[in-house]
Amino acid sequence: MGIYLVSVAADDWRDEEVLGPVAGAVDAELGRRGLAPFVCPEPVRAGRRPGTRFEEKLHRPIGGFDRLCRARSDDTHEALLGWEVLLPVDLADSVVLPARSEDDDPTTVGGARRALAAARRLADRLALPAGIPEHCDGLDLGRWFDGPAAVAAATAPGPWSEDLDAAYYTAVYLRAAEHALRRGCPVAYS
Repeated sequence: MGIYLVSVAADDWRDEEVLGPVAGAVDAELGRRGLAPFVCPEPVRAGRRPGTRFEEKLHRPIGGFDRLCRARSDDTHEALLGWEVLLPVDLADSVVLPARSEDDDPTTVGGARRALAAARRLADRLALPAGIPEHCDGLDLGRWFDGPAAVAAATAPGPWSEDLDAAYYTAVYLRAAEHALRRGCPVAYS
């Protein structure tokens, strides 16, 4: 068990038992803003290729990352931690929808471009090293931070290696936003 951050396939986006109510509320809100409804892309069916799914188990302590985000005077905290569903749609702020999430609270939707900008600011500040997986199909980031990160920290130390948990979450949100924009799909907690 645990909390996962995963890409959302079209069938789950439309499913009334999964994210269908959120999808309907997203379309209503986009319509209210004069924007077209969001169309979730169909999954890639011809074999599994790297970068077609996003999946990360959020298994490390998040306190250092939370403090890192809150220490900034910009919108970093809300852009990265203020949503349950991340959409590849331009949203200036997070939007609270009347649709209920799994814990029966209203669902907050964030924009992937805004999250990407915030994650890039943190990644630059921490000087994340080369070698961090770019496609996170099957817990790739967690495996990298649980193993090769220790070697990278010894050979290429920097601000990122001072708090590997904060660096991990920076990489997770960076890659999640990149994935949402590259694939045109939502990313959500599960």
